[in-house]
Amino acid sequence: MSQTASLTIAGAHVWAGEGRGFSARDIAIVDGLVAEKADPAAEVVDGSGSWIVPGFVDAHFHAYATSMDGFENERGPLSFSAINGTLRLEKALQRGFTTVRDVAGGDIGLARAIDANLFASPRYHFTGPALSQTGGHGDPRSEHVDVCFSHGHMCEVVDGAENLRVAVRERFRTGAHAIKVMTSGGVFSLTDPIRIPQYSPEELRVIVDEATRRGSYVAAHAYSSEAVQHSIENGVRSIEHGNLIDSETARMMAERDAFLVPTLAAYDAMDRRGAEIGLNAISLAKNSEVLSKGQEAIQLALAAGVRVGFGSDLMGDLEDDQLCGIRLQTEAAGPSAMLRSLTQENAALIGDDKLGHLGVGAYGDLLMLAANPLEEPSALWAQDARRAVVQAGRIVRAER
Repeated sequence: MSQTASLTIAGAHVWAGEGRGFSARDIAIVDGLVAEKADPAAEVVDGSGSWIVPGFVDAHFHAYATSMDGFENERGPLSFSAINGTLRLEKALQRGFTTVRDVAGGDIGLARAIDANLFASPRYHFTGPALSQTGGHGDPRSEHVDVCFSHGHMCEVVDGAENLRVAVRERFRTGAHAIKVMTSGGVFSLTDPIRIPQYSPEELRVIVDEATRRGSYVAAHAYSSEAVQHSIENGVRSIEHGNLIDSETARMMAERDAFLVPTLAAYDAMDRRGAEIGLNAISLAKNSEVLSKGQEAIQLALAAGVRVGFGSDLMGDLEDDQLCGIRLQTEAAGPSAMLRSLTQENAALIGDDKLGHLGVGAYGDLLMLAANPLEEPSALWAQDARRAVVQAGRIVRAER
């Protein structure tokens, strides 16, 4: 990510959190962090007429999702995936996502390049390849293809508790932030019904045990109530997607302090654009099953008291629909709850208390918007909306 800097923004309306709205104040960023007092040598920006919110966090990003074809994503040249991934990350930063969590992909090499400031990027948290059972969501083989597949850039097929224990330990050895596991069928995979839970309780408990002892957690791809209950009963902390949950499952999630990370942008984009860019017929049919339920799941989760984050989950050329996910989730939850999801809830999920707010000691990551997003919510997502993006005290995108 970019190097730190000092910056003072004077006279802006600053987001204080849900229920408190915006308050007029200056923001002083010193050496990349929000400070009580400004650096006299810092650049000063006139913030009058702007509304400042913390930098957005995308908790379900895929740097290596270069194609709509599973095998190409998994076994194409890693050099191409990595270079393409740098462009995906740079574009996300320009949209205002100053932090991303890469769940299914990424690696220590990409993270090192970011730390070395080789390219502009959001703060980057990766899980490495997601874990999938044979024939599960991370297995890209169709039923009539007789080829071997054990691992790729985004997923690895691992069966059996002890094999999974070794796989989890290897991810933490190589810098993983958390562990991603597939616990239900999915849209993108070819041989797994969406609703049926995947992995045995024993296998899931081993994964969770290893992650917990490392001070980390497990995120699970899961759609149905059956799969979500199976996941959280065995210790999973973060449910990715969750489109098909019911109110009872939402209540269980709240009781166990499990997060929901919706990914509405992905289904909307695949519905509108999937056929034209080559998405297969099986995936298009599965997508139609979950498309209409995503917003309802968010409402059920919020009503039950579930902590709801935000993710995009966009593959291939669909990555430019990242901001559309904000619009779709705002329609379900409202702009104030949307801001909470984009900032403090995703920050709590990641576990970094410097993320998601603009109090003293926070990262100097923020967006300057030209309109109050509580009154004009499109300021959060409109492609042509005027916005400036600041990361670690450096202006990485000036207002247009």
